[in-house]
Amino acid sequence: SLAVLQALEDGLKKAEADPSVKAVMICGENGKFSAGADIRGFSSPKRHGVALGSIASLIESSEKPVVAAIEGVALGGGLEVALGCHYRVAHVKARMGLPEVTIGLLPGAEGTQRLPRLIGVPAALDMITTGKHIPATEALKLGLVDEIVEENTIEAAIHLANKV
Repeated sequence: SLAVLQALEDGLKKAEADPSVKAVMICGENGKFSAGADIRGFSSPKRHGVALGSIASLIESSEKPVVAAIEGVALGGGLEVALGCHYRVAHVKARMGLPEVTIGLLPGAEGTQRLPRLIGVPAALDMITTGKHIPATEALKLGLVDEIVEENTIEAAIHLANKV
């Protein structure tokens, strides 16, 4: 939602400006990272506010390490936010993908550029064109996530952020 995007932008800018903040961790709520954009908003004639692609770019350009704590799902725009992060930690039961292609939409927040750079063109093309969801174990093998955990994903992401 626009409210979530605005909160991400505000939080990132605040963290970037605060010298006491050394790293940023982004997580979802209630055991889910993000199921992506609300497609009902696509039919609005003109959307005002921040765009998902600019948020992913803001994350990527942060001078402070940004770590995604992926629980549940990171799908569509949610995965694109995670791709903007410098590091990704996933719960072993998490699933990731770009399913919007199954309803005739292409990922529009630069995920089609970031994913191939991260996991290589063949694997990225398979994910982008099929919309399939991959489990965390496969994401780790592909290099999509940096580590997987069986418990407290948020604590693991904070630990990684402190380490880097």
